[in-house]
Amino acid sequence: MLKIGDQLPEFKGINQNGETIDSKNLTGKKLVVFFYPKANTPGCTAEACNLRDNDSELKKQGFQLLGVSADPVKSQKNFSEKYELPFDIIADENRDIIEKFGVWQLKKFMGKEFMGVVRTTFVFDENGICTQVIDKVKTKDHAAQILEK
Repeated sequence: MLKIGDQLPEFKGINQNGETIDSKNLTGKKLVVFFYPKANTPGCTAEACNLRDNDSELKKQGFQLLGVSADPVKSQKNFSEKYELPFDIIADENRDIIEKFGVWQLKKFMGKEFMGVVRTTFVFDENGICTQVIDKVKTKDHAAQILEK
């Protein structure tokens, strides 16, 4: 998993509108990249909506948000439209970005083990250097976790 001090990995992904997002175009602002397991599930919805509800404050503090999950573009588009998300979310079906950040890991749920996306958020400075890793995401209060640093 990426850690504080690491450089933002180079990647390209397709957002909810079918547009290409290139990491080379994401420097110059503070960047929040949040990984979530699955669109339209309770925890992921709470997290995305909390970020949506605090979007103006996050922008005021200079943050740009980018969500990533392994869902297909159609699911991401539905999720984005249903909850009126004001930021891009990437459909990383082949897990290229997910694996570059190191968030595809062994998970345990109800006594079963499986591989999946571990809910994690990375904050990068204007130069693309990781300044914060949030691995214990509070889905209903996530914006506060980002803003408190």
